[in-house]
Amino acid sequence: MDLTSPWLPPSEDENRTPRSSPTARSAMRCVRLLLGCTSATELLGTVLAEGPGWITGEGSALYLLDPAGMLRLTASHGLPDWAHERYSVVDPASDLPAAMALRLRRPYLLSPERTGVEYPNRNTGMGTGMVAVITLPMIVDEQPIGVLGLALAHRGTVPRRDLDVLETLADACGHRLAHLLDHAHPEGRAPVRGVRPGPGATGGDAERATGPAQPMLSLAVRSAGHGAFERDLVTGETYWDDQAYRVTGRPPPAEGAQAPAPDLERIVHPEDLPDVQAALAEALAAGGPYRIAYRVLRRGGGVVRIEETGEVMLDVHRRPVRIAGLLADRDRVRAAEEPSPEPPEGGAAAAAARSALLLALTRALSRAVTVRDVTTAVTDVARPAFGAASIVLDLVDEGRLLPVSHTVYGGPRRTELTRLADLSEGVMQHALARSAPLFSEPGRTGRAPENSGGPLTPAAWAVLPLIASGRQVGSCLITFATERVFGREDRTLYSAFAGVLAQSLERARLYDTHHHRATELQRAMLPRTLPRLPGIASAARYLPSTEGMQIGGDWYDLLRLPDGRIGLVIGDVQGHNAEATAVMGQLRSALRAYATDGHDPTATLARTSRLLSGLDTDLFATCLYLTLDPADGTLRAARAGHPAPVLITGDARAVELDLPGGPPLGVAPGLPYPPAVGHLAPGETLLVYTDGLVEDREEDYDESVQRMLGGLELWARQTGPVLIGPAPALERLADLLTLNVTERRSRPDDVALLLLHRVSPAQ
Repeated sequence: MDLTSPWLPPSEDENRTPRSSPTARSAMRCVRLLLGCTSATELLGTVLAEGPGWITGEGSALYLLDPAGMLRLTASHGLPDWAHERYSVVDPASDLPAAMALRLRRPYLLSPERTGVEYPNRNTGMGTGMVAVITLPMIVDEQPIGVLGLALAHRGTVPRRDLDVLETLADACGHRLAHLLDHAHPEGRAPVRGVRPGPGATGGDAERATGPAQPMLSLAVRSAGHGAFERDLVTGETYWDDQAYRVTGRPPPAEGAQAPAPDLERIVHPEDLPDVQAALAEALAAGGPYRIAYRVLRRGGGVVRIEETGEVMLDVHRRPVRIAGLLADRDRVRAAEEPSPEPPEGGAAAAAARSALLLALTRALSRAVTVRDVTTAVTDVARPAFGAASIVLDLVDEGRLLPVSHTVYGGPRRTELTRLADLSEGVMQHALARSAPLFSEPGRTGRAPENSGGPLTPAAWAVLPLIASGRQVGSCLITFATERVFGREDRTLYSAFAGVLAQSLERARLYDTHHHRATELQRAMLPRTLPRLPGIASAARYLPSTEGMQIGGDWYDLLRLPDGRIGLVIGDVQGHNAEATAVMGQLRSALRAYATDGHDPTATLARTSRLLSGLDTDLFATCLYLTLDPADGTLRAARAGHPAPVLITGDARAVELDLPGGPPLGVAPGLPYPPAVGHLAPGETLLVYTDGLVEDREEDYDESVQRMLGGLELWARQTGPVLIGPAPALERLADLLTLNVTERRSRPDDVALLLLHRVSPAQ
């Protein structure tokens, strides 16, 4: 690297202390939560949700040793289909990362270039390039339990302090699993049986290896006479242990048999069912613990008073995926605390409970902003609250009914449900044309047409026309796995729900339309393509925010200047709304005009700052403007409160350029912007970006920048321009940088980046 003036690389002291250390705090909280988990799925979800922010959710997995000594994939998150197919069972004697970690009894790092589709064939595929996978053995009392695999963002190497955190989390998972397995099998540890793959886990081999799905109970719970249950909100299946059957007055299934629990509709007293559904809807919408009291109908007559205590468990995206809890016979429990409230009785109480259910569903839908949010609320709250097997939701589009999203389908048989949507199209159109709901009648079941793939007609169903403000919005099909009678009160409830759903969809469609128009306006203000420049390769990306109006004021530009130089612009207007986008458009046009008139970077920023201060707005903007002479590589730059550019050198180092700067545009229009001069050698790459690229609420900003620099160096060593060509390499790098951003749980700021590479003669 050849720098001729004030640009100097920052200190490369690896032991630099960041301003804050959120990692230790989050790791300690994570360990505490891990020690209270009840399954492998919950353990993995807790690591991803509560662990350090540099553990990305995509591509993480938990393996357990089965009785045959094989590692079986028991829980996973974000693994692609090819990984499920190839690595659902791992031989500990193989060279795969999980096997290596277990055999070596130490962490094993899989470098990013080896995480591609063709792994372990090292001669094909380039992997992700910026996401590494580390596998950590779980060993308790010298006995192996399994392996925890985690994806790490922006990683080429793992610092010792972060490795300590990872090993601590793996140890906590291992000890918790050992405890659960010991109590599930007091006669001796059987490493996999009793650990059931939950939502997001692999199916097929992993599920067969685990045997019947049973919650893992402590001895104390068993001795108290409580029954345990687990409800999978993704598939809709519910499992009880033997004691749960006994508590509700039913015989447990035969030894070794796997039988789903009976539906709530069949066991809960009809007067209590609306109250149970309402409480369940509230719990699903909020997540966390809940408590319900109700009556269960005994076979042969009579009732049992049940108290259900459970917890709604959320995944890393804060969506409910599982419920687990206990069932207690209230007439036999001697509670030291105050008794729970008696379950409601009588028709008036049932009506009040139905109103509470409708209110809970209304609250869940009122929080939905987009159509996707509405379908998520239908999937996560309405479907399990109603006890439905699946929901098919269609919207009216230019006079036709079109499916909204496959996410509203429930259950594991996605292909059958897709066919069900096709088969139900006629009845959904019929209900909409009549503007009246349709309900199935007892015994009116059938089969799908010949050669359709099996019985698809549900045991019971309701088709609801969705009408808002006198306009037809769509149609909703709700199916049930068992027959049921829709009484007058039920029909009134479903009709009222249809009205609320229609209003929510209409509001969400309006928001989506406005957002689409605003996004199109913003994209129209950005360059459609980058100019082709001799001796230069370039790439750019823009991502909107995922919060608010999901638009903002980030922009970039690549300019041909009159004297043959190249102008490079990156900027960020404060705010994420239409005003920020409008101001961005004005600044981009003004800065382009000043630059093409021949003004140097310092004068260009000064004039643009004065322009912004004179506009009728309180917004300010950060900006970086550089010029490059492609003949000799001379760089001239000025910076207005913007993140420093990053230089990727020919010897695969990534450094922030120590570029002096002035205040943001519009803040102090009279202050000058210090000039800086540097050099971009052939084969070197320059990255300019807005802070949304590295800013993460869960991590210190400086630490995020350092992680990005480490990822850039890894990319430069493994897949840089010299290896695969400047243009493809920059496009790939731009994709990898934005990939790490899209993996975050939220993106509060929009993101813009621009890459510029000076082609060497050899390229």
